[in-house]
Amino acid sequence: MSFLSAIGDVTGLKAQRGLLFEYSLEKGLVLEFEFNPSSITRTRSVTVKTPNLSGARGGYDFNNPSEAPRAAQGVTVASESFSIKILLDATDRMDAGDPEAGLHGIQPELDVIRMMLEPKSQQPQGARTLAALGKGSEKSFSQYQALSVLIFKWGIHTLPVFLTLAQIEIKGYLPSLIPYRAEVTLSLQLIESDNPFYAAEIMRQTLSAAANTKNVLASAFVPGL
Repeated sequence: MSFLSAIGDVTGLKAQRGLLFEYSLEKGLVLEFEFNPSSITRTRSVTVKTPNLSGARGGYDFNNPSEAPRAAQGVTVASESFSIKILLDATDRMDAGDPEAGLHGIQPELDVIRMMLEPKSQQPQGARTLAALGKGSEKSFSQYQALSVLIFKWGIHTLPVFLTLAQIEIKGYLPSLIPYRAEVTLSLQLIESDNPFYAAEIMRQTLSAAANTKNVLASAFVPGL
């Protein structure tokens, strides 16, 4: 059973917190945002490449809607990316007497983030363990390593992503030098391929955009508006 099916409806999580977890048949890594970020930056870029022909700067010429796609020849669209800044803080848990927080602070959460950036063997857990201990085939171990596919769950969005960057700024340490507070910037790259999560997101976007267009057109013909 995958983690997604095991946890069921993730929208029922307390306080609607954001969630980032590995999409895996086995028990994978999970990061629940202790404090949701105040903002998320979503970026999509388009690259326009056209020949150096007179009258064709920035797109090929066209005369009517049926020819409009011709203008986009040479145009490529990059996959959407996200940048979020989250706060990890064990202070409240320590004040409440949580022994794990008092002993480990936020080190487990930071280790989860680091491990999400580590390529992993796609072999069964037992084979991975043997290889990690040097008892398996090094060649076969390295051959099946891959970066984890992660699921970014945020409100109505359930998006497949790669974690491409993690910038961690420690803000406070316990006397044991274990961190208990940190600001973390995460960069995520959306996986825009044939997968159920992206297909569902495109369907959601299509229906939402169509509803908005319908509302705009309807209001445009209301007298007095």
